[in-house]
Amino acid sequence: MGSFINRIWLILSHKSFLWILLYVNLLGTVYGYYWYMSQLEITEPKFWIFVPDSPTASLFFTLAIIGWLIGRNFKLIEALALITLVKYGLWAVVMNLLTLVETGAIGPVGWMLIGSHFAMALQAVLYSRMYRFGVIHIAIAAIWTLHNDVIDYVFGQMPIYRDLMKHMDQIGYFTFWLSIACIGLAYWVWKKRTKNAIR
Repeated sequence: MGSFINRIWLILSHKSFLWILLYVNLLGTVYGYYWYMSQLEITEPKFWIFVPDSPTASLFFTLAIIGWLIGRNFKLIEALALITLVKYGLWAVVMNLLTLVETGAIGPVGWMLIGSHFAMALQAVLYSRMYRFGVIHIAIAAIWTLHNDVIDYVFGQMPIYRDLMKHMDQIGYFTFWLSIACIGLAYWVWKKRTKNAIR
């Protein structure tokens, strides 16, 4: 089993595969910002940076991949990528499944969003071996993530899911604890790496 995992990792970490992953994430990021254009048009400019959550998360990961390709670790970017990719990836999966429960159908676009956002979260975890962030980077990324939650659910800038707006209080509560769990995941990744380094 260990040798199989190592063979898979050799593929995932190969530069050719990283280049493919870079282009996929870059295209997804551009499409994601385009997706949010209609919401940005009705958003005050001071909130623009906080609205397109998923494409900003994939942008962080895109920048992290660029770092790996040139032999560097952008540590803060890596911490932001892990926390926000897992958070917004899983968040979007849950929101679309809730929409399915509420309406009975989400169509091909909804299923595409479930698949692509789950892949976002998955890739962030799969590349945990590459991260070199420390506690200070996790702390800064945590502040960004929790501040974003405040902007979304206190100032009303959350992504628009028209069929779920009546559940926003519960969604905000869920989102807060999802953020805490993702911050905890980043801490666990850091702790595991430091323990292995000591051995």
